[in-house]
Amino acid sequence: MAKTLFLLRHAKSSWDDPNLADHDRPLAPRGRRASRLIAAYLRTQRITPAQVLCSSSARTRETLARISPGFAGEVEAEIEDDLYGASAGELLARLRKVSSTVESLMVIGHAPALPELARRLAGRGADLERLRGKFPTAALATLSFEGSWQGLEPGTAELVGFVKPRELEASRRGG
Repeated sequence: MAKTLFLLRHAKSSWDDPNLADHDRPLAPRGRRASRLIAAYLRTQRITPAQVLCSSSARTRETLARISPGFAGEVEAEIEDDLYGASAGELLARLRKVSSTVESLMVIGHAPALPELARRLAGRGADLERLRGKFPTAALATLSFEGSWQGLEPGTAELVGFVKPRELEASRRGG
């Protein structure tokens, strides 16, 4: 059976307080708006992952809290310190530890690792060229692959969706 991996870059963070450590920066107003757009997208597309792995940073946890209303039901979420600052290779190693019973998983993380992981895993798909371009904050890549999490390798997944908040906003306005 196919597995589905959702890779969500956290929404835009605030730089208003220069004294805050990077890990502690909250979302900016633009990030809160983008999170609402992603939540609406999740709801209309009926996307509810079986599990969420979320970096421990304030902005990723706030992104999770703001998109959760888009899920159709309760989702098991794990906040993990090791996802903050992880490389693409470390993220892949973490994915390989996911239980084989998990059919769909969302990772909420950071650039450059999360976009790099999406590009590494996607070996085919209609939006590959777009994925190679900008992967802005609150963008969501959806990948599908056959097999197990333990066997996940670069180039083995299909990119089945890639949405950016700006596109969702434009389509909502009819543009």
